[in-house]
Amino acid sequence: MNGNPVMNESIPRENIRNTDRFADRRTIVVSAQNLGKRYWLQQTVPSTFQQTLVEMVRGVRSAPFWALKDVSFNIGSGESVGLIGANGAGKTTLLRLLCGLGRPTEGDIQLRGRVAALLEIGAGFHPHLSGRQNVQVSAIVAGLRQREVRAQFDDIVEFAEMRDFIDQPLRTYSSGMRMRLAFSVAIHVDPSVLIVDEVLAVGDAHFQEKCLDRMEGFRRAGKTLLIASHSTETIRAFCTRAIWLQRGSVVRDGPVAPTVDEYQAHRHEVILSASRTG
Repeated sequence: MNGNPVMNESIPRENIRNTDRFADRRTIVVSAQNLGKRYWLQQTVPSTFQQTLVEMVRGVRSAPFWALKDVSFNIGSGESVGLIGANGAGKTTLLRLLCGLGRPTEGDIQLRGRVAALLEIGAGFHPHLSGRQNVQVSAIVAGLRQREVRAQFDDIVEFAEMRDFIDQPLRTYSSGMRMRLAFSVAIHVDPSVLIVDEVLAVGDAHFQEKCLDRMEGFRRAGKTLLIASHSTETIRAFCTRAIWLQRGSVVRDGPVAPTVDEYQAHRHEVILSASRTG
């Protein structure tokens, strides 16, 4: 779970361009406008101590790499949106920026309402604190008051099926146990927007089914859902809209069925092309 607070800001109407036909201006809860994220990659790795000293004097040569470039979209309240693309397309980078984990190099992000996110397993948890302490800290950081955490605590632990281990240090937990606890905290803080990045691939089938059922209930309740997944079946089941990223740019943003179909056809062609050249 992402334990970092997300700024809950109203979106100035005059600063929002209606970049898609899916989100109504009056109900936009997530807005990304001309978003870009640049990293600097070292071009050569020194192989000797002498080369290291030379590069320290001359300066390390680096080249820009744009993980995201000119990404724009609006997501309306109650929408269920799937984020698709191959590894390295920029999905996780985009979600991290939306959650406030890093700043964009260019562009603007605006969010409205309480946002809960499941990104890296156990992000925001402290390995030396107990499960109980991590639940209390994470829920408060996510926006709950202490009395609300106390009221929700038993339900969080019960859903995560962690009652026998809740007072053990987090460092003793498996990745599946950390995911269960993180997911349970995320859904119990009553967010307006839930962001999920492939983490449900971890854990047993029973708990995955519980998570999917809860996400379906979340969607039926009219909350906003943003899912990044390599499982096109999951995207088709939960989402009415899909955003396809490739090399950091939006290829297509539209209704889920034709967008996923086009993406799958593209991936099939890429695989066939690679097999021919191979």
